Amino acid sequence: MTEAEKSQAQKFVFFLTDEFSHLAFSCAIEPLRIANLLSGKNLYEWSLHSEDGEFATCSNGTKTVVDGDFTSVHKCDRLLVLSGINMRAHVTRPLLSALRRERVKGAEIGALCSGAWILAEAGFLDGMKAAIHWEYHDSFMEEFPNINLVRSVFVADEKHITASGGTATADLMLHLIEADHGEDLALEVADQMVYVAVRNATAEQRVSLQSRNGMRNKHLVAAIRIMRDQIDDPIPPSSIASRLGISTRQLERLFGKYLNSTPKKYYVEMRLDRARTLLLQTEDSITDIAMACGYESSGHFSKVYRARFGVSPHAQRNKIS
Repeated sequence: MTEAEKSQAQKFVFFLTDEFSHLAFSCAIEPLRIANLLSGKNLYEWSLHSEDGEFATCSNGTKTVVDGDFTSVHKCDRLLVLSGINMRAHVTRPLLSALRRERVKGAEIGALCSGAWILAEAGFLDGMKAAIHWEYHDSFMEEFPNINLVRSVFVADEKHITASGGTATADLMLHLIEADHGEDLALEVADQMVYVAVRNATAEQRVSLQSRNGMRNKHLVAAIRIMRDQIDDPIPPSSIASRLGISTRQLERLFGKYLNSTPKKYYVEMRLDRARTLLLQTEDSITDIAMACGYESSGHFSKVYRARFGVSPHAQRNKIS
């Protein structure tokens, strides 16, 4: 490989805190490696850094050898901070100082998994949209009210990109590969990963009701369960509230407080998310999928689907065919 080819490679730096997510780490590195392999070119290079410059211990207890500490970063194109559980305990002065220094030097800085918390502590995300693992949503909104926290799997249209962790990191990396080198290469990388249900930034994190909402409010959990049970035959929020023995206004307050949404909007998004899953994972006709998700008209279904995901149902299916 020539020096010219090496110099053209996009250089990634990963700041790893202790207890970082190994799943998110693998989903970040492997798409870059596979892109190099499939293209036959050195499209991406990367280095790993931790506070002590020797290794970082991930949440499953394994140790990852790193290339240096937070002060030993050479010029890079993109820097991603990756943390995991107990991220607040790992927001240290050397880490924050290094992030601010690299920002001044011109690196594009982002975060993976719970790393958005660290960028928020550094003051990078005020007034922006951000994604973080669903487990930290409530505490993040309380701690950083000036940040527009979204339920999306990742945010790529802000100065500082963020991904919610796990396989959402792969979605973000595939998005970056597509932006850098085209859709064909991104799809080839996804195929090599046997990752057929690639999500775009508008897709939302999905978790169990108990995990997402805990048992903080039984009415909210019950309301969402009713919605899921009646995906194919949706009922108005007033009927849901009546079943629960509360007012429609009370129901609206619950969705606003815990989910930053309205019952109607949440229900529509739930139905469209189900439709997207069926499009990607089944051979059902678009008309059948529309009916299964509560839409009597396939034309209306296509219109609202495009408004939510930016592509028509036909284009969504053809994208992975």
